[in-house]
Amino acid sequence: MSSLSTHVLDTAHGCPAEGVALELTDATGVVLFTGTTNADGRCPGIPALDPGTYALTFAVAEYFRVKGAELPQPPFIDRVPIHFGIAEAGGHYHVPLLVSPFGYSTYRGS
Repeated sequence: MSSLSTHVLDTAHGCPAEGVALELTDATGVVLFTGTTNADGRCPGIPALDPGTYALTFAVAEYFRVKGAELPQPPFIDRVPIHFGIAEAGGHYHVPLLVSPFGYSTYRGS
């Protein structure tokens, strides 16, 4: 099994994104974990995973609404799904998300 972590950074406000709800699902859509980012923009407790295909989905529009951002209705970016694969057991996978109300970026972190 491989460990998984994430880190959400709010590039519009220049800070970690505290309070972003997220969901981890497998390739068939089964929910494996739900959580919320902490004050550092991280979400502890994500379970270890076998090799396979997964998705992390982040509820970013709700986060920005709580922060007081004026969003169009519907918002340009509501939820950010990141589909990723774990190719080998025993490693660590890190999925960072840099986000604003109008754009986002991700990469395989360390």
